[in-house]
Amino acid sequence: MATALVLIDLMPRIIALDVAPYRGDEVLDRCRRLATVFRAQGWPVVQVRVERPGVAEQPPGSDFAEDLVEPGDIVVVKRTIGAFHGTDLHEQLQRRGVDTLVLAGLVTTMGVESTARAASDHGYELEFVADAMSGLTAGEHEFTVERIFPRFGAVRFADDYR
Repeated sequence: MATALVLIDLMPRIIALDVAPYRGDEVLDRCRRLATVFRAQGWPVVQVRVERPGVAEQPPGSDFAEDLVEPGDIVVVKRTIGAFHGTDLHEQLQRRGVDTLVLAGLVTTMGVESTARAASDHGYELEFVADAMSGLTAGEHEFTVERIFPRFGAVRFADDYR
């Protein structure tokens, strides 16, 4: 079986939010480094972004951050908070034999947590990269990383992946 990196909502308009305890650009840098490590191992990298349903045009900054997506990455466009509902993410992961997901991105208590809960429902093993995600407040992030995520999987840090 295989491990995949799932990067959530690394879009300019979300990276620019006032997030904590890590700035959006810090999260983006760590996620880029993680993606490089995973690609070097031949492991899948999943890039997830959100589109607002029912609008004629997406807000500015709704594409992926520059130089984030590379050929061979799995690209998922979601229309809800989590990356599984209404997408083919589960099927794409199953085709590649993935059983473990490493989650990172923005925002900890929204897209990351929602995706993690659905992933758990699908039977995936989970790892969370605590310093490669950030919350709308530091308190929200810390509570989720310290209290919620350990119930679903292992909490790690970007430097744990080399």
